[in-house]
Amino acid sequence: MERHPISREGYEKLREEIRRMQEDEMPIITEKIALARAEGDLSENAEYHGQRETQGYMQAKINQLKSKLAGCEIVEKSAMPSGIVAFGSLVTVRDLSDDMEEQYELVGPGEENYDGDIMKILTSSPIGQGLMGKKVGEQAEVDIPSGKLKLEIVAIE
Repeated sequence: MERHPISREGYEKLREEIRRMQEDEMPIITEKIALARAEGDLSENAEYHGQRETQGYMQAKINQLKSKLAGCEIVEKSAMPSGIVAFGSLVTVRDLSDDMEEQYELVGPGEENYDGDIMKILTSSPIGQGLMGKKVGEQAEVDIPSGKLKLEIVAIE
């Protein structure tokens, strides 16, 4: 299984999210199921069935986060090579189709954020994969759902 890099902060954030769901939210759902079960006939008890469905969704989300966490490896950003695009890099790129510049920070699972001036994108995303290993001045051609994206690396921090 391929391991994805993640910062210590991102790892702790995912662990806390799993803990919160398991220890805070699941007991509330379990209590609501017990209350609904106490109302009697379960075959026509919409509250009971609704809470069981919520419990299933919550457990699926917990399992998804645990799987994501299991596939991660904590990497110190300071240990990454300089001068090439790698995990933790802040990369300024120019879109060659419209000459617009954007900044991306390459991050691990659970750390992505597509809002704001600097988009935090996954190293495993198509753009992240296309940029990895490139140097300033090099170009990357990335397959995206709407076609091909041609980017030039302007700066790496």
